[in-house]
Amino acid sequence: MNTETLTQLFARDFEKLESEIFEYSTEENLWIKEPGINNSAGNLGLHLAGNLAHFLGAVLNNSGYIRDREFEFNGKVDRDELINRIRDSRKTVRETLDNLTPEDFSKTYPLQPFGFEMSTEYFLIHLYSHFSYHLGQINYHRRLLDK
Repeated sequence: MNTETLTQLFARDFEKLESEIFEYSTEENLWIKEPGINNSAGNLGLHLAGNLAHFLGAVLNNSGYIRDREFEFNGKVDRDELINRIRDSRKTVRETLDNLTPEDFSKTYPLQPFGFEMSTEYFLIHLYSHFSYHLGQINYHRRLLDK
């Protein structure tokens, strides 16, 4: 696997995530939850930042990050803090990917979040797909609810 490909894809989508957050007309609209919509865009942003800081930073790069998944989905911060968390996570992703060797990708990922062993490569691709999925939800949330 080529770390540069993942690095470029994450960088592109982190830029889009920041853009989506800034495009909300008001800070309050980031936190709207309507019936049938379980997560606000703000909470999805917190989740993406926390998820990557944990699974890449803490697990693969020993960053010391302590995840608070409950806060990711139920907490609230101002827009500047949300952007800071996203930018910190972006930096963590870049540093972690820069430190991986080609051999690291074929190693077994240290955790089993799905209950089975998988390669680091497999899990990194999953993490990128997960990021992209939630980024699409944020875009849709903004267009639907940011009035």
